[in-house]
Amino acid sequence: MATYLIGDVQGCDEPLGRLLAAVDFSPSRDNVYLLGDLINRGPDSLAVLRRLMAMQGSAHCLLGNHDLHLLAVMHGVRKPHRRDTLDDILQAPDAIALQDWLRGRSMAIHAHGWLMVHAGVLPQWDTAQTLRLAREVEAVLRGPDWGDFLHEMYGNHPARWQDTLTGTNRLRVIVNALTRLRFCSANGVMEFETKDDAASAPHGFMPWFEVPSRRTQDTPVAFGHWSTLREARAPGVLPLDTGCVWGGCLTAARLQEPAGSVQLVRVECPQSQKPGRLKASERKVR
Repeated sequence: MATYLIGDVQGCDEPLGRLLAAVDFSPSRDNVYLLGDLINRGPDSLAVLRRLMAMQGSAHCLLGNHDLHLLAVMHGVRKPHRRDTLDDILQAPDAIALQDWLRGRSMAIHAHGWLMVHAGVLPQWDTAQTLRLAREVEAVLRGPDWGDFLHEMYGNHPARWQDTLTGTNRLRVIVNALTRLRFCSANGVMEFETKDDAASAPHGFMPWFEVPSRRTQDTPVAFGHWSTLREARAPGVLPLDTGCVWGGCLTAARLQEPAGSVQLVRVECPQSQKPGRLKASERKVR
């Protein structure tokens, strides 16, 4: 049995199929964890969702900001963006089933010794708290008032976590950290405007995984969301958004022994100059 982690697919079903074939993935034998942004901006979002739903217990999916955006569009909370590629889902005869399946996905997972999130983890949170807070959002999304929450979900404030937060403010900070975070201050104030690589941190901010007091330092963390991040300059972190939808690669990390070691396998995406070429490398991140 093999276990894989895969970064942002964003509707690129054909590269996802090639990547699974390249590692000889078997749903009856193996497990794969997808780190959110399953859909949008790529050409085949509907096919991605149907593929993952058909894999049932072997595919474990996180929700990313694009996946939450789809739920908001489906519920009439937001209008589609001009660059969205969601029409095939919105017009699908099984759109409600797809919506309900998405609502049941996770906000954070801890498995095989790895903490998995779509974007980041605030420095004040340890692994156990991250999972507890993720469960709070999941409970709302799976409950009867999930549409009301989507109306209040968007916004950049509060920008810093406090244990005393309640209601919508509490849930918004959790969602923003887990699905949008790139840079924050040493005391956990989030910054959402900058989307460039780690070297472009605004004054007073740093990549979330470089905060010296980060309480998840003892747990390997895998995440997506940051396609412009060339490498993580901190031990124990594994960025897996390698920009498939932007002409980069789609990457799978096969978990290895010793704990914290992975084998990286990449397939180039159709926008790349040499589609179909397979790359593999070894990397220890802990």
